[in-house]
Amino acid sequence: MLHHKISLDSLLVAQLINCRIQLSSPPIIFYTINNVHMNKILSSPILVAASIIALTINTSCKNETAKPASATSGSTAAMGKIAYVNVDSLQEKYAYWKTEATALAAEQSSLEAELQRSAQQLQNDYAAFQQKAQSGNISEAEGKATQQRLAQMQQSLETRRATMGEQLQAKQIAFSEKLQKNIDDYLAIYNKDSKYDFIFSYTKSGQILYANKALDITEDVLKGLNEFKSSSSDTTKGK
Repeated sequence: MLHHKISLDSLLVAQLINCRIQLSSPPIIFYTINNVHMNKILSSPILVAASIIALTINTSCKNETAKPASATSGSTAAMGKIAYVNVDSLQEKYAYWKTEATALAAEQSSLEAELQRSAQQLQNDYAAFQQKAQSGNISEAEGKATQQRLAQMQQSLETRRATMGEQLQAKQIAFSEKLQKNIDDYLAIYNKDSKYDFIFSYTKSGQILYANKALDITEDVLKGLNEFKSSSSDTTKGK
């Protein structure tokens, strides 16, 4: 009977048992409707349905440019015609946002559970092999074969985790892009009469400390978004 050196990384096995799919959260999206500019910043792990995507929506009036303010002009005149959308309410009440975020969160939880089951099996097999090897109740050939099998299981688990993460991240990015397009398309229609020069976002966690409720168009935008069918409304189905 031989004692065999165990070559598996026990620390990595322990980490795998608590594995989570590390993804980027839905991007923070900066919108400029008329010049079709977008800057996306990915940050922290994917969020559950209650997570907040911070939106900054800047729409400029077609064929109109805000005139520079004189030294005596008020701030409203300098900024032009403005309104804002409460992003917290948008996240809470926009049906598409709620439905897709909930689905993504559920899929992430399911994939994590699958990975954890596989990691637990690997840990159990590793512990059994370690105990048998330390007792000397194992042949050299069996020990080498078991080490190879466990190493393959570990590599397979790592590969599977990476693949799942990439697939889920791709779905999350598609969701964020579709969310942006829905808002872009609807606001272009909503502001087709150039009523506003700018439509800003507002959130309690944002940089704006106070917003005049008279400028709040959230309910109008929410109602419109929930009724609006984007030209690409079916492009993500079945993917």
